[in-house]
Amino acid sequence: MENNFFQIIGQATLVAKFVLALLVLMSIGSWSLMFQKLFALRAARRKAEDGLERFLRARDLREAVQSLGGDATSPLYHVAQQGVAEFNRLKEMGNSGEVVADNVRRALRQGVANEMSSLSSSLSFLATAANTAPFIGLFGTVWGIMHSFHAIGMMKSASLATVAPGISEALIATAIGLAVAIPATVGYNVFLGMLAGIEVQVVNFAGVFLNRVQRELNAHRGARAAHGEH
Repeated sequence: MENNFFQIIGQATLVAKFVLALLVLMSIGSWSLMFQKLFALRAARRKAEDGLERFLRARDLREAVQSLGGDATSPLYHVAQQGVAEFNRLKEMGNSGEVVADNVRRALRQGVANEMSSLSSSLSFLATAANTAPFIGLFGTVWGIMHSFHAIGMMKSASLATVAPGISEALIATAIGLAVAIPATVGYNVFLGMLAGIEVQVVNFAGVFLNRVQRELNAHRGARAAHGEH
């Protein structure tokens, strides 16, 4: 069976070989990306959970940010850095608490969007493979059938030996096209679910961060008020 498969590939037309080679490359790329994304998103989800727990246990904003450490691969790291940078910049400028909280909220929202965009990068390749592979396989199928009819016309014979090579090309192209599309579709949907879970954690972290900022501002305002009374 294996020898027959490679024999069919060897006897295929140049167009059919190109279609099969393209599908094989798409399959290799899809599986490589899926393994890479699986490990990356699992790690991101674990780090987001751990980081959020440490952030909640901290006593103040400074300790909470320090609890995240310097792990730039954590999905919370860049969100926190963006929020802290905006918070410190506005405090140094002497802006009111409302302005600080509003700008920090926007900075956190932008940080969440940037982080999710980074985590979802390359998934468009899986979507492309899932959507186009069946049609590429269908093109190979149509080409194989056309080749079979051409062989019938040239040899003026409709025997099985005449049409079998072209039909075999067609069936192989269809099978490989589906073999590329089905795993890519499953992987894409699985990763969308994982990303949705991570996004919930990152959004929750942004909310907790903003609450910390507002508590810091309220405490600072209360301290200034008490100092003014004295």
